[in-house]
Amino acid sequence: MAPALASALAAVLLLGGCAGGTGAGPELDVEDAYVPEPVNETVAGGFLTVRNTGDADDHLVAVTGDIAGTVELHETVDNSMRRVDRFAIPAGGELVLSRGGNHLMLLDLSHRPVEGETVFLELHFETSDPIGIDVPVEAGTHTGR
Repeated sequence: MAPALASALAAVLLLGGCAGGTGAGPELDVEDAYVPEPVNETVAGGFLTVRNTGDADDHLVAVTGDIAGTVELHETVDNSMRRVDRFAIPAGGELVLSRGGNHLMLLDLSHRPVEGETVFLELHFETSDPIGIDVPVEAGTHTGR
């Protein structure tokens, strides 16, 4: 009877591990996104946090937007920014894009977004499905939440 009980317990644990949407892989959520009102009509910055509550790493590899001809991923090192191909989002961690740090550059804008407007961005990842977000345009001096 003990082997049967052990088998039943193992089956319950195995099935329980698959329940609740906590399967293997990254589980991404985007928070605190904003675009400060830019000073000109050609370029704007984008800032946000991507949280990964899953058990596998992922990477942000591209972003598209409704008002930007191009969106680049930029890292900032020693007060100098440069374009990169990807940002890591570690399992159980987060990717923070903020003023003075790593960020998005929205280029070739169709118009200058103004405070109170919303712009659409779609984030593309190495393994996860894309995430589309409506991003508020905040005052040019806004520094985050």
